[in-house]
Amino acid sequence: MEIAPFWYILPMAFLLDLILGDPRWLPHPIRWMGGWIERWEPYFRKLNFSLTASGFLFVLLLVFGTFVITWGVLFIVKTIHLSLYIIMQIVLIYYTLSVKSLRSAAMDIYKTMKLGKLQEAKHKLSHIVGRDVEPLDEKGVMRGTVESVAENLVDGVVSPLFFAAVGGAPLALTYKMINTLDSMIGYKDERYQRFGRCAARLDDVANFIPARLSILIISLAAIIIKGHGRETFITAIREGRNHLSPNAGFPEAAFAGVLGIKLGGPNYYRGNLVNKPYIGAHLGDIDVEHIRQACHVMVLSALLCLILCWGCLILFVLSTGH
Repeated sequence: MEIAPFWYILPMAFLLDLILGDPRWLPHPIRWMGGWIERWEPYFRKLNFSLTASGFLFVLLLVFGTFVITWGVLFIVKTIHLSLYIIMQIVLIYYTLSVKSLRSAAMDIYKTMKLGKLQEAKHKLSHIVGRDVEPLDEKGVMRGTVESVAENLVDGVVSPLFFAAVGGAPLALTYKMINTLDSMIGYKDERYQRFGRCAARLDDVANFIPARLSILIISLAAIIIKGHGRETFITAIREGRNHLSPNAGFPEAAFAGVLGIKLGGPNYYRGNLVNKPYIGAHLGDIDVEHIRQACHVMVLSALLCLILCWGCLILFVLSTGH
């Protein structure tokens, strides 16, 4: 993406997400990605290779294909008219963001919990987490919601903005394909242990920098909200690795620090108990109001991330003269 003429693309995409969110009536490339994964997985499983090799080829085709198709569409659009190209960049980057939809999903669970409708809250939580929701009590639902907000701050905001700043819509959508592959086939169960290995590892690599960048962003949000961010930063650094994922623990630990609550712990996944360590075990217990507070932290952190990525683009322009 030529940066100088298009410096306003990121904020416009961000604003579009705040306004529209993710309406079901709007065609969405991320849903198309999920459809492609479901359609092509059986064919690659039948290849005359090991499941690990077949999974690698599957991921390679979809990830590389996403970048090439997006780049090609933008190239064609640019030859038609520059304004159309700019609009297309804005729309495609908007599709990779999920600030409004993440807040709406979490606040919907918050309102349901306030009404005392635990089973309904579990059903709504099941749409945004991978864990089994039936064994959860009230505090388990609250923790799952806050942890989802924290983790999806990276998957749905920090990483897309980071990659959009580096390589525009083609790289942002390529990241979303990596992330979607991980969410659909990156499991460590019998079915996907080998076939989904490449998807899981590639997602770990893609989120490595954004997950750690989120520590700084959430700590800055804590300073604005609470007047200090020391506890947030220290908790994230000290306990960010108390997670089975090499990345998800950092934003979750930062949220634990800013909210002053214990997160993590054992959960069931597909009927199997996974003994994950606690994050912020020395901190307080969770309450339903922490869901609402987590949404405030997420939205402010998303805005700070936009400012940071946008600012880096402006500095690049000024330093290179583009």
